[in-house]
Order: sequence, then C-alpha cells, then structure tokens
Amino acid sequence: MSGSPIWHPFTQHGLGEPIPLVARGEGAALFTADGERVIDAISSWWVTTHGHCHPRIMAAIASQAEKLDQVIFAGWTHEPAEEVARGLLGIMPPALTRVFFSDSGSTSVEVALKMALGFWRNRGEERHRILVLEHGYHGDTVGGMSVGARGVFNQAYAPLLFDVGTIPFPGDDPQPSYDALEAACAAGAAAFILEPLVLGAAGMLMYPPAVLAEFAAICRRHGVLLIADEVMTGWGRTGTLLACEQAGVVPDILCLSKGLTGGAVPLAVTLASEPIYQAHLSPDRARMFFHSSSYTANPLACAAAAANLTIWREEPVLERVALLADRQAGQLARMAASSIVENPRQLGTITAFEVRAPVSGYLSDFAPRLMAFCRERGVLLRPLGNTVYVMPPYCVGEADLDTIYSTIEAGIASLS
Repeated sequence: MSGSPIWHPFTQHGLGEPIPLVARGEGAALFTADGERVIDAISSWWVTTHGHCHPRIMAAIASQAEKLDQVIFAGWTHEPAEEVARGLLGIMPPALTRVFFSDSGSTSVEVALKMALGFWRNRGEERHRILVLEHGYHGDTVGGMSVGARGVFNQAYAPLLFDVGTIPFPGDDPQPSYDALEAACAAGAAAFILEPLVLGAAGMLMYPPAVLAEFAAICRRHGVLLIADEVMTGWGRTGTLLACEQAGVVPDILCLSKGLTGGAVPLAVTLASEPIYQAHLSPDRARMFFHSSSYTANPLACAAAAANLTIWREEPVLERVALLADRQAGQLARMAASSIVENPRQLGTITAFEVRAPVSGYLSDFAPRLMAFCRERGVLLRPLGNTVYVMPPYCVGEADLDTIYSTIEAGIASLS
C-alpha cells in the first residue's frame, strides 16, 4: 500500500485523481497545505452557510469543550440540547412541537420514516407504504437509499432496499403528478417524502411552490403524512428559512441538518407534529420510539447549533441571502448567453444549468474535467454530471463570486 490509507466518499481511487490536503478555512475560502486559497463555490457539499470557522460558532464549540464533551442522551439531557430545541421551536412552524436529534441528514430521514411507520402502527392502522418523488435523493443509509432514486448510486445494494411508490416529477404539466399522488394516497399510503422545491443530487431540479402546495393538500385530504427533507434546502438556501415557507406548507415531519450548525460539525434534527409524538406516548414501553445513536445530541455539536441559532436571531442572515441571490442572478444571466448552456435556473442562493456535451449523465467525463479545471484555478466545484451548480456560503464577496463564474465560463469553453 502506498499513499494515504483513506477511502474517500464518492471517489474512484482507481483514476488516480489528486486529493488536495486542506489545512484551514476562513469565510468563503479554504486554504491548502501548500498555501493555495480555494473559493468554496459549493459550501463544502452544501453545509457551510455563514462561512468557514465562523468566530461565534468556533467560540461556542471551544467553550463547550471545557465543560461537557459527551453524555448519553437516552434518559439524560444537557443545556446545549435544550437551548437548541427551544430555539428551533421559536423559529419553526408552531405545529412542529417535538425535536428528535440525530447526527446527519441521512439519519434524520431514517428517523422520519420510522416515526411515520410507528405512528400508524401505534394507532392500529395498517399503513406502511412510503411514497417518494421521482429523482429524489435522501441519503446513503438503507432507508435513505430506499426512498431515493434507483440508479448508479445504489444499484449494487438493491437487495437491501424496500419497495416504494414513486410519484412522477412534475413537469410543465403537473397534473399527472397530482393524479398519481391522489391515487396512491387513496390506496392508504403511510407517508410521502420529498425535497421541497429543489431536488439536489438529481441535478438541482426545481419545481414551483404551487406544486408543493397541491402535493400537501392531497396528502391532507387522505390523512397521509408529509415528510419534508429540508436537509439541503433549509437554512436560507432557497431564499427563505425553509423552502416550505414559499408554498405555505407545514409538513408533519421535517428533516434538518447541514446548515443546522452553520455547517461546522455534524448534527441533525427531525421535527414532528404533536400527534406523531402522542402516538408513541404510553405507559407501555413497547410503544416507545426505538431509535438512537451513541452521539445523539452531542453537546459540542449542539453548542455549534445554538450559536447558529443566535446568528439567525441577531444578524441579518436573510438580507445576506437576498444580496447573494441578486448578485448571482446577474452572473447566471451572463452564463445563459452561451450557446452551450441550457436550462439556466435559480432559487435563492442556488444557481444551476446544463452544459451541452456529447455524453450526458452522472458518469460522463465532463464533470471531473471541469472540476479539475476549476481546482487548478482555485475554485472548489463539483458538477453533477453535465449539471453545473453554484451554492456558495452567504459571506462570499463579489470578487470571489466573479472568480467562480468566470472560471466556470472559461472551463466550459475550453472543454467544449
């Protein structure tokens, strides 16, 4: 064995591609061990909101590290977790009354699915079919893969995955999607899980708030639980705190992670409505919610989340989001003038477009080539096949934003 023993995620080591060593981060930039400054155009896989090593969040983690590092959360609690739960209930829809901690977006989805199934079982109703939106992605654990799109991501693991009902992605005419959801809900489904307004890993596919509102209305008519996976779309990415806000929708279960700690450390929550909690509440221990991990509500991670909530309360975060969205709109308009750019689109701080190339799809060689081009010029980008997207931290400066888009522009011109 030579080189590093690390097996990296979503990395084909057989290609021998370079893996830069990052030494530190600050604001919208990362710095490699050899001193190169790299602009983080994708918020390090969509997690960093206020910027790398935000002083308030770093100080909160350091302070907490001097007091309590870890404690079992089954039957015990601690102040950082209590602060986060209170803070979340202060800004989330009032109908979401209960906060369950976990440690990643994928596990927050597992929790949501188990809550939904436990709800119906404890009520004595035989509902167990999960409905999903076509092309969705909800993580790489078994439940997350089961409710996500089937394809190259998970075809090797097909024997592990459970069956779901798939609702077509809403195109220009969403009626077929409505009809499919109506029929599936009428048949007695347990829950419908979706990514509100933007399907991230599918290539930043976007659909309008009116469609989300109709999906929610159909679920309500049939008593089907709506699970909103806002792991990526939450915390301002789409221009509002939650994407669901734009449709006036309150889900029965809400999954949050990534920006929950400002992207600093792993933490997730699954928020549930009171009826779901009450369905598990009983003197019978067999009806409890059977889910945990060793690091549930880790105090260091909760301290980071509490600091993030303070930032949201005390700083003009949504004003920064709006400014960034406005600046990106101009950049995207310039990119759209290219003859090889197709379907330019934007929602909040997310911009995306497709590049016309001889071969399309996630495994086309366009993505790694453009990624390498940008890396060599100090920009961290990770296209999804032929889909190029930009999702920077909210603190990114105008000069860095110019560099991101001009580098992408030069890259697609040279690779076409």
